[in-house]
Amino acid sequence: MEPMDTAEDLRAGTLVLRLGYDGSAYSGFAEQIEQKTVAGEVRRALETFLRREIDLTCAGRTDAGVHAIGQYVSVPVDAAELEVTRTRWMRAFAALLPHDIAVSEVYHAAPGFSARFDARARTYTYRIATGDAPPLLTRSVTWWHRWPLDVDAMDDAAQRLVGERDFKSFCKTASAVGKPTCRNVMDVSFARETNLGEECLAFTIKGNAFLHSMVRTIVGTLVEVGCHRREPAWIDEVLAACDRAAAGPTAPACGLCFMGVDYDKDALVVCP
Repeated sequence: MEPMDTAEDLRAGTLVLRLGYDGSAYSGFAEQIEQKTVAGEVRRALETFLRREIDLTCAGRTDAGVHAIGQYVSVPVDAAELEVTRTRWMRAFAALLPHDIAVSEVYHAAPGFSARFDARARTYTYRIATGDAPPLLTRSVTWWHRWPLDVDAMDDAAQRLVGERDFKSFCKTASAVGKPTCRNVMDVSFARETNLGEECLAFTIKGNAFLHSMVRTIVGTLVEVGCHRREPAWIDEVLAACDRAAAGPTAPACGLCFMGVDYDKDALVVCP
């Protein structure tokens, strides 16, 4: 890319990337001083290619150790940068990103589009392995819980979370101070999966947005029910308490994966 004139108008359009990452080696998505982060690596790759500073926005910040297969980021670009082909972008990202981060698609969106504020819903899946033998090939993306779980009881409890609720009990205490904690959970489900020959229980949750550690705290709380340490109706009490101490433990980060984001139809167009 040729260096861009600092006066160049960046309102021509928006570059949007769908990317995945193995979060094991990162201190989360958001950039932090003297920490290795996903955003830091993506920014470095983009700025190297574009030869300028960028304004990077993500659909949702993931915690340290959390993975993604459908994270979205947006970057305002000028008219010349909109002319860069998909093939050239994909080759650049393959060369400039570390092996544990990959861009799976490149889109164009209208000027002012935000991967965060234009998102209509976000979906996460948490994977749990039970049984005497720990997962081997999927160990970095699965929580080995070992003990059997009553999935019917967990599903009963999980369905009580659907709808517009105050999820303060499921939020990291410090991050909830002075901030709204109501969110809309649209759907929850459990399924049995086999990945690379290894079985796991997959809990999927879809919502308009999520609080800090919300999904992992929900999973830890549901596991309490699955182990018969609590009844499904306990979830109602946890919600009503609006107190993090009322909920169960936070499940390990390794089992959580950011699966995808919903945007308005036609908001994103695949880069030619």
